[in-house]
Order: sequence, then structure tokens, then C-alpha cells
Amino acid sequence: MLAKRIIPCLDIKDNRVVKGVKFFGLKDAGDPVEAARAYDQEQADELVFLDITASCEKRKTLIRLVEEVAKNIFMPFTVGGGVGGIGDIRDLLNAGAEKISVNTQAVQCPDLIHDAAAKFGSQCIVVAIDAKEAVSLKSQVASLEVYINGGRTPTGLDAVEWARKAAGLGAGEILLTSMDYDGTKDGYDLKLTRAVSEAVDIPVIASGGAGALEHFYQALTEGAADAVLAASLFHYGTFSIKQVKDYLCTKGVAVRK
Repeated sequence: MLAKRIIPCLDIKDNRVVKGVKFFGLKDAGDPVEAARAYDQEQADELVFLDITASCEKRKTLIRLVEEVAKNIFMPFTVGGGVGGIGDIRDLLNAGAEKISVNTQAVQCPDLIHDAAAKFGSQCIVVAIDAKEAVSLKSQVASLEVYINGGRTPTGLDAVEWARKAAGLGAGEILLTSMDYDGTKDGYDLKLTRAVSEAVDIPVIASGGAGALEHFYQALTEGAADAVLAASLFHYGTFSIKQVKDYLCTKGVAVRK
């Protein structure tokens, strides 16, 4: 059995770590380099760095900040935000990232997933999916719709179907965030997470809603996720990476020690 991964996330705005609730009400949560160094010392399995306003501001990722973070850590490092093409992916990999997360551009130009996977390998390409519940005015049936541009723009795409398509195009991993649960500390969206996990044959990272140790366990078991991502719980010291791993060990979940 593959070990489950515990992943802290740095949402970046104006060169600072920020965190909000349901993608709004962003508050400062510290210096990115200091936070990255601390998570490396805590032996987090990976680190995710998302420049959350790059796409909506139509600019590139803060590559100098990426380079600075990369120089201070020794764990796998995923970077996303403002990735517009193959050149951007190459630049970020050269800056020290091991994986690149694509969201907005992947939706607008799905061929980017295929082309990037062919050039750099599927293991480098993470497709990030931000999903929010939407109710069809015609059918009155709730579905989970994909949003882009940092959660600002609805796409009309069904989250599960888009995940399946992304995997088929060559994505190596799905970073799945529930916008409805993000920052609420009410737990992960287990229904969404399981639906996507069962629809694809690549790893799924559950994101959005962690508020208690049991939530990590639920996402990895009931949600069938391969990894769990959290931000505010770690940023503000509610739990350490070690506490989460120790708890999961007591529940019989294989984690990297």
C-alpha cells in the first residue's frame, strides 16, 4: 500500500501567504519562504505553492519567489498560478518546482495537458480543479461545477467529468478543492472527493475544509483520496504535520515517517 501524503499549501497574493474562507476574505498568514522552510523542517511530504491571483490578473507566476522557496526546501514542490503554456512550465521547473499545477489554462486549452505531459512527463503535471455546487435552473439538480480564475469564473463543466478528461489527456495527479468547504474547518467534501477518486486512475489530493484530525482520516478513507492538503490549520499552529501523521498511524493509515 502506498503511503498517504500530508501536504501544506501556500496560497500566495502580493508575495505573502494568505488564507480565506470559500476563496474570499483573505488574511495575511506570513512570509512564504519562512513558512516553506518551517514545513520542510516538519518533514511535510510535499509543498504546494499557488499564486492565486496570477490568472485573473493575467500575469505570470512570481518566479523569483518560487526560486527563493525552492532554495530553502528539500521536499517535492508543486507550483501553480498563471501557467499559460509550455514555456511557463519549463521556466517553473527550471526555477526549482518538481510539479506544475494548471487550472485556468487547462480548461481553456485542454491540449496543454497532453502537450505538457508528452514533453515533461505526466508525473510533472497536476491539474487543479476548483469545484462549487451549482443548481441547474432547468432540472433543479445540484452538480459540482468547475471554476477558474481563482474561483471567480464558472465554466459550466462538471467536476467529475472534467477530472476524467484531464486524466485521459495525461495529467499525473488531480488537486481537488471544494470551494464550498474551503476554509470552513467543517471537513473535506467527502462525496466530491470519492466521486473524483473513483472516476480516475491517478492520485487525487483532497483540499478544502480540514478542521480536525478526524477530517484527514475521513478524506483518506471515506473520500478515497491519495493525499490531503491543508493550509490554515498548519499556518496558525492548530496542528503540526507530526500530529496529523501520528494520528493517522493510530488509525492504521500508512504515512511517510
